[in-house]
Amino acid sequence: MAMPEIKLTNLSYSYSNTGHAALHDVNLTVASGSYTAIVGHTGSGKSTLVSLIDGLLSPSAGEVQVGEVRVNSSAKRANLAKLRQHVGFVFQFPEQQLFAETVEKDIAFGPENLGWSAERVDAAVRDAMEEVGLSAELAKRSPFMLSGGQMRRVAIAGVLAMKPAVLILDEPTAGLDARSTETLLGLVDRLHQEGRTILLITHQMDQVAQYADQVVVMNHGRLVTATTPQQLFADRQLLADNHLGQPAAMKISQTLQERGIQLSPTLTLTQLASQLAAQLGGDEHNG
Repeated sequence: MAMPEIKLTNLSYSYSNTGHAALHDVNLTVASGSYTAIVGHTGSGKSTLVSLIDGLLSPSAGEVQVGEVRVNSSAKRANLAKLRQHVGFVFQFPEQQLFAETVEKDIAFGPENLGWSAERVDAAVRDAMEEVGLSAELAKRSPFMLSGGQMRRVAIAGVLAMKPAVLILDEPTAGLDARSTETLLGLVDRLHQEGRTILLITHQMDQVAQYADQVVVMNHGRLVTATTPQQLFADRQLLADNHLGQPAAMKISQTLQERGIQLSPTLTLTQLASQLAAQLGGDEHNG
């Protein structure tokens, strides 16, 4: 699978019906194979940004480049469609877009519309179901008879069946319970480990801390910064200015440090637990 780099150059977007400027002069590079979290308050421009990357919207100014495909304000519909050959978009509450009478028919819809042969479509459906952890016996079942977490995996499988190199997910865990959230995030992380470029819109800072290697902060349609989670969460002023919180592990570690427990900066609960276990083990040994 060829892994395209994403490059946005002086990218702006205004809604033609209202004239509202949703995005202002954004310059951003997303490296091939990276895991990028996109954060910011409601209305900051996150969804507009990824809709331009996916070719759902055409730029008002500037350029979107995904691999060798370039799209600007004069782009034809065919050029926008070329973007979508590289990019898959999992919308918020994607299970609401399920419609077919069986799981396999729903997943097959996208590949069939690409004009693939029946054999290739069947193989893509099988592969996608396996990727998201859906057993083959569910293929003939109605997607509406499945659990919420399974329905969401069917919707994601429908995107993966088209073999996108870039996967965009808009708040993919919204409305899921803790177990389904963990399963879904584990799936996305595995897809990333296999080489896909991931763009994740999220309000959950723990997800940013645990999974992302780059975090993009948006505010009022402008790119504030593109940095690492470590640098973002270390900058309290930046967090406050953009209405962002800290991961739970950082909050807990700061409380512990205020009580005299010496800890290195940590972003995830797993890292924090390891530090505490090491200290406790050392204390027991010294005792």
